[in-house]
Amino acid sequence: MNKTCYYTIENPSVAEFKERGSKFIAYAYPIKDVGEFKLRLSEIKKEHPKATHHCFAYRLGLDGNTYRVSDDGEPSGSAGKPILGQIDSKQVTDVLIIVVRYFGGTQLGIPGLITAYKTTAAFALQTTAIIQKPVLHHYNLQFDYTQMNEVMMLVKQFDCVIEKQDPESIREQLFCSMNIGVPQSWLQEVENKLNDLRAVEVKAIV
Repeated sequence: MNKTCYYTIENPSVAEFKERGSKFIAYAYPIKDVGEFKLRLSEIKKEHPKATHHCFAYRLGLDGNTYRVSDDGEPSGSAGKPILGQIDSKQVTDVLIIVVRYFGGTQLGIPGLITAYKTTAAFALQTTAIIQKPVLHHYNLQFDYTQMNEVMMLVKQFDCVIEKQDPESIREQLFCSMNIGVPQSWLQEVENKLNDLRAVEVKAIV
């Protein structure tokens, strides 16, 4: 993997756009996986049960191959693709945008729909910060509690992220289990340092 960082949005955001009586409401979310997308979509449908359409697009991962669009009853290509186009124009990933439409009684036509969904999605992305995040490789470390200082020094030195930490008593001795995210830019150095630490079990998390 050559990438050392990627871009995503920092926080959820909401934006509105009105066109000839129809109201469009866009919700942008940072998401980690498809399960989180399904949860967000379910929440929006419960919040807007009377909306005419719940259109969306998302892109996940670093390779750009995990994505999905939905027109949710709008003419093909008039909603989901314009929404995805805004995500891609900002070169962000791990992002979901749902655009809810309340029909105002006037047909907008396909060009009008494309403009409306594109504009609403763009507004949502404009109201939240785009941030750079490091590409992380995930590892589980298991070690004696007496080695905590050594492990923590390594974590701090190489800007690793502690994702989970569980000290537990095993056979009357205190052991620790820790999941860390190692930045791509420091991967080789961290792997070497971990190998130098005595009795630290290291397992890659796929």
